[in-house]
Amino acid sequence: MSLTLVVLAAGMGSRFGGLKQIVAVGPGGETIIDYSVHDAMRAGFDRLVFVIRHDIEAQFREIIGWRFEKRIAVEYVFQKLDGLPAGFQLPPGRKKPWGTGHAVLTAADVVREPFAAINGDDFYGAGSYQALAAHLREKNPGHAMVGFVLQNTLSEFGSVSRGVCEVTSGGFLKSVTELTKIERTPDGAVRNVDSSGAIQALSGREIVSMNMWGFAPSIFDHLRAQFAAFLRRTGPDEKSEFYIPAVVNQLVSGGSEKLKVLRSPDAWFGITYREDGERTAAAIRQLIAQGRYPEKL
Repeated sequence: MSLTLVVLAAGMGSRFGGLKQIVAVGPGGETIIDYSVHDAMRAGFDRLVFVIRHDIEAQFREIIGWRFEKRIAVEYVFQKLDGLPAGFQLPPGRKKPWGTGHAVLTAADVVREPFAAINGDDFYGAGSYQALAAHLREKNPGHAMVGFVLQNTLSEFGSVSRGVCEVTSGGFLKSVTELTKIERTPDGAVRNVDSSGAIQALSGREIVSMNMWGFAPSIFDHLRAQFAAFLRRTGPDEKSEFYIPAVVNQLVSGGSEKLKVLRSPDAWFGITYREDGERTAAAIRQLIAQGRYPEKL
């Protein structure tokens, strides 16, 4: 059975301050995407779809894309600001990509089978890909996500956005709430600060979405409908984003779809801020020392 991995790599990296998808974190100059594809191929994925922007295409292909094109089937699709449904126009001054939900929707023309979708700047671990691949191989697999423990996903260098999940006793997602300013305080507590400045205490043990998803093709119909509703609701807003967790939350809360929450045995790490790069590189060196990855991919 063929397995497709959609890699979302069109983000601007505003908090990072650059194109973080190309930052070297491995001893041989490997990027996080190199490790993601390595783990995915070991789990049985045999097709890649990169969601990028036209303005980074040349740099992305030169530094990342060429590494895979002789080893696995690769396609590129482009997330465009003006890639809007009929009847909608690009708001004047809009420069920010529309978000992860729109990025997945961009792949609709080339993906017609159950597939996985991941962020290009997150390291999920080999076990996460194996769990997701096993789910996608099931007969008529439904939607799924790989969940991680919140306290293991924080940055030491600033706040992060996370989809905090409520999970049923049967292991299905009940709801997901996108919190956009989660941080660890100097005394070690975890909290979220909302746009009004209100503080919400968190235990750090919550299960969160790190945008590692398994989707049935029916997700594209939901994305189209919800993206149009999102555009009608937000109007000319130049910075609003259409998040995957918001789409999933509407599906499961309305009872129209179920989503299985898979648990990963691996630690997550990634690059939100420029300073996260060395921490990520150190974590990879430790995994290499443990024999879990070769010195050079």
